[in-house]
Amino acid sequence: MIVMGRLKAKPLLVGQLLCALAIVGLVAHRLDVLGWSDDVEGILLGLLFGDLVVTALIVAAAVGLAHFARLWRQRNRYIFHDGARLYRGDESWPLSLIRDVVIVRSEIGIASLRLVVDDDSEVTRELVKLYLLEDSPEAVRGAVQFAVAGMRGFPAGSAMN
Repeated sequence: MIVMGRLKAKPLLVGQLLCALAIVGLVAHRLDVLGWSDDVEGILLGLLFGDLVVTALIVAAAVGLAHFARLWRQRNRYIFHDGARLYRGDESWPLSLIRDVVIVRSEIGIASLRLVVDDDSEVTRELVKLYLLEDSPEAVRGAVQFAVAGMRGFPAGSAMN
């Protein structure tokens, strides 16, 4: 396993903290609006079936907390390859199908590294958002292209020059 990209710790910690604070604040708001019920069943029913918008926000914050916690656990080996496949967290692609790695900005201006995969689709696959990437984008891009060139049997010196 060769690690090519790691994630920054601070944005992941801030994301977890913000999601946890949102959950605590929304539950406290819900309990304050409902009034403190004497029985546990009344509290749980009020939390689950009270205001559906607040319930949806609590669920969204919990999903965000789980997402950032999962990224935290994978931060030191987020982008890696084993000689045959490129892995990004839980997803993977065969190195033989990867054509290029490009930097793309979204509609709101967030830049990310994306894979151009030759699988008959016109969609690029997001590899990582640049603000989460600890290593330089050029280094990760070059490492992925070097791994792809090695998989195809090209001489590494001529492929990188």
